[in-house]
Amino acid sequence: MKIAFIGGGNMAAALIGGLVGKLAAAQDIHVVDINPDALASLRDKFGVSTAQAIDGSIAGVDVVVLAVKPQQMRDVVAVLKPFIGAQLVVSIAAGIRIVDISRWLGGHEAIVRAMPNTPALIGMGISGVAPHERVSTQQRAQADAILKAVGETLWVSGEEQLDAVTAVSGSGPAYVFYFLEAMEQAAAALGLSPAEGLQLAKTTFAGATELARRSDESVATLRERVTSKGGTTYAALTSLEAAGVKDAIARAVQAAATRSKELGDEFGKA
Repeated sequence: MKIAFIGGGNMAAALIGGLVGKLAAAQDIHVVDINPDALASLRDKFGVSTAQAIDGSIAGVDVVVLAVKPQQMRDVVAVLKPFIGAQLVVSIAAGIRIVDISRWLGGHEAIVRAMPNTPALIGMGISGVAPHERVSTQQRAQADAILKAVGETLWVSGEEQLDAVTAVSGSGPAYVFYFLEAMEQAAAALGLSPAEGLQLAKTTFAGATELARRSDESVATLRERVTSKGGTTYAALTSLEAAGVKDAIARAVQAAATRSKELGDEFGKA
């Protein structure tokens, strides 16, 4: 498979790292980015070909991955349009809808929209994925293989669900880091060093998450198993409930979903 990445940032680098030598040879991956330092890094690390501008080389690839920011997408696609024929186009930009990319590409229909997350950097990401209705079975398999190079995929039943995916898993790593920061600070307030607090928080979070992944029981049941009435965990959870933390998390996720929809409205205007 020959693949071109438009944009050479962190997520593109993660995908390239998962693809090279597995799904595609380094010489079959081409990266376009205006940042020469980013391109030099990708060439040195993976041996891929690079360019600072979109040109005719894009016409010879099987898949084009759009890995640019939402606010850049329309201008980038306008430059890309003359070089798009039968290629599959995979967009990983938050909020930008398939219908708008298709319009900007003159009615091109082979488009898949995906929302990966930053654990892709270590091969442990998850991508919510939605295809244009005209995407073929083979193209769907191509998109799935590319995204699975850095983690799991979840194909949703409708593109509108990607706003929720963005809110839960796309933005989700930041929620985890925010919680870890809070635990680190709380540990320091209780007399542990910052390093000790962070070690305890990170290892506990990783272990609890893996336990949840391996267990057939619900996360509510797992929580109940650790919570003895009148005990230390009960005291902590009672405090969290009194502070409305669960509702605050729900509002935060809703805010992220709303913003994802707003991005599509804002940057997808005709």
